[in-house]
Amino acid sequence: MHLLPFSLSLTLLLLLLSLSLAECRPDTFNKRQSHQIHPLRRQTGSAGTTTKVENLSCSSWQLAVETNNLRDWDVIPASCESYFGHYLLGHRYREDSSMVTKEAAQYARGLQLSGNGKDVWIFDIDETSLSNLPFYSKHGFGVEPISETLFDEWAAKGAAPPLPESLKLYKEVLSLGIKVVFLTGRTEEFREITALNLKRAGYYSWEKLILRKANEVTITALQYKSAERLKLTEQGYKIVGNIGDQWSDILGSPEGERTFKLPDPMYYIS
Repeated sequence: MHLLPFSLSLTLLLLLLSLSLAECRPDTFNKRQSHQIHPLRRQTGSAGTTTKVENLSCSSWQLAVETNNLRDWDVIPASCESYFGHYLLGHRYREDSSMVTKEAAQYARGLQLSGNGKDVWIFDIDETSLSNLPFYSKHGFGVEPISETLFDEWAAKGAAPPLPESLKLYKEVLSLGIKVVFLTGRTEEFREITALNLKRAGYYSWEKLILRKANEVTITALQYKSAERLKLTEQGYKIVGNIGDQWSDILGSPEGERTFKLPDPMYYIS
């Protein structure tokens, strides 16, 4: 075995140390986070160390939510606000979303389309096509009960940015000759501003934009979206894909040839 000269070993050690320090520098971190949906703001008293709190693992709570084992909940645990703030504004939320949309894109590329112009992919809007993190970051990431009045005021601005991973999937789907249908729980009064917001965010074309009518506001999201998908199939459309952040977006017949669930630990819609 040949040992490196002491001077060379010391040089290599110093080089490795300098690289490690550079990786941890704030400017390096900021470069990696340059494509955030919403700017990361450090929260007082939190540095990602609140993964586990007394009698509650926030990551386990999140897993139960995303697997639909925990249902009909109103707000996230108050002690998990910092945990979810770091998850949503950091890199992990984007990575989790990317895993979903990359798999969806691979599936889409392997489809044999009908060729009649009736193959469609359904996209939910809120927390799927558009991100409301600028709004929820000011309201505890789901700790506070959702105020419909405040959210409607936010939606009326038409300023929601796209979820970048979903926008990539949208462009991929269109390039393959699949038409896009936006199916949202927003009501008809928001049609014009929602269409404007979608176009501002980069969603420039779609086959249909479906919003709730006045007589549909009393039924559940699952009932409403299932019924709208059924109408599409009755009109001759084939739903080759369906993506949303809520289980109510993708459950209920006809759900589509294949469904994809994006992460969303902030709220639950049945």
